[in-house]
Amino acid sequence: MSYEEHREAARLTPVRCAVLTVSDTRDEDSDRSGSLIRVRLERTGHQVAFYRIIPDDAAVIRKAIQGLAGRVEVVLINGGTGFGARDRTVDVAEVLFEQRMPGFGELFRMLSFQEIGAGAMLSRATAGLYKGTLYFCLPGSTQGVQLGLDKLILPELRHLVWEVIRQQAPST
Repeated sequence: MSYEEHREAARLTPVRCAVLTVSDTRDEDSDRSGSLIRVRLERTGHQVAFYRIIPDDAAVIRKAIQGLAGRVEVVLINGGTGFGARDRTVDVAEVLFEQRMPGFGELFRMLSFQEIGAGAMLSRATAGLYKGTLYFCLPGSTQGVQLGLDKLILPELRHLVWEVIRQQAPST
């Protein structure tokens, strides 16, 4: 099956998503990135089944990632992906991933470089699969979230989920 045929087959796949904001300082009123993710997902026909703000603490992040596995098809995490001392999202997520999607981080940094220059190398944006759920780890900045959503995630989300579901289905 060609790439175009895969995308067409995935066109009607409903996607249930969760949004996690990793931050020690944000609340629902100040979480612009989490809000942007939720709005963009819903505008493109996806369901936001879960939303929470959690502290940038490795144990809390791990528990949240593990708790969402299998409950939704996709988890979009924003925050904690930089190179700072408190940025733990990527460290926790990548240990749990059973399968990584290196192209996501590579493309994110390439596109980010086109927008902001060499500072893009500080992003550790990543994605992977854990217990049948896709996880995308995005920066906490609204500009980074918008870039990741518009250029990478939303154009392929249904296709990615369809591929995961298709591969998990028992063969006949």
